[in-house]
Amino acid sequence: TGGMSGGIMSHDFVEAALMRRAGYHVWLCADLVGSYEQQPPDLLAELQRDRRWCQGNLQNSRLMAEPGIHPVHRAMFVTGAMAYLSAPLWLAFITLGTALWLSGARVVADWNILPSELIGLWAWTLSMLFLPRILGVAAVFMKREQQQYGGAASLIKSAGLESVMAILQAPIRMLAHSLFVLVALTGIKLDWKSPPREATAVPWTDAARKLAPMSFVVALLAVGVAFIDPSALIWLLPVGLPLALSIPLTVITSQIRLGENAKSSKLLLIPEESWSPPVLRRAWMHASRLSRAQPQPMLKAA
Repeated sequence: TGGMSGGIMSHDFVEAALMRRAGYHVWLCADLVGSYEQQPPDLLAELQRDRRWCQGNLQNSRLMAEPGIHPVHRAMFVTGAMAYLSAPLWLAFITLGTALWLSGARVVADWNILPSELIGLWAWTLSMLFLPRILGVAAVFMKREQQQYGGAASLIKSAGLESVMAILQAPIRMLAHSLFVLVALTGIKLDWKSPPREATAVPWTDAARKLAPMSFVVALLAVGVAFIDPSALIWLLPVGLPLALSIPLTVITSQIRLGENAKSSKLLLIPEESWSPPVLRRAWMHASRLSRAQPQPMLKAA
């Protein structure tokens, strides 16, 4: 019912599960070449894509109990749903922690003295966040492919820069994904439209219109916490600061010149940029021609 009803919107993993149920082998291969898809060029476009992916993945969770589905595909349906359900869980954790603190409960004995249980939890969390990145960089070095990423020094700098950007954008995605889950579960319908792929700078007005509400709420929360206990602001900084800076962060990271400067500095390079395959060069050439072409006037029907 509601937003979970209707036809399948996100079809690829559903097709794979049904093919496996029919007796076919299904392989998820990461080494196939010759096919490319551009990423959304800015944070707002990425969130636009995430909104439809969220509804599609939550909708696919209906198939977890479908008879005959292989356990691996059931696990993939769970993983797809949790990719977005984890956002409201994180928001609930922050909200409940803040509520406990406001109620006078001593969740932690002192802000600079952490219990051993909390240190262990943080260690596991940091491992889940950074270990895949570390292993990815290590795999590049083991394959001796670092020159395709601008060299060893550029690869390490790029990995660090990507980690910083992920930390800054994570709270923004958390609030956005929580809203997307709420929208999907409340039955608001969504048209399946692809986001733009060409690089364009996000106007300040667009960023402010879409992100100002979350910045305003965080600012009010920070003022309230500072009024009650200014020392507690340090616990809100990792989440509150990126949300407060969400508008300039979105606008600045969408600037085309910033990306061109990073590329010329050999930062955030991928192999397709350091050595572009012919099919990509032809695609870029035709895209450039289309962008320069003037729109032709519409012919009136006779």
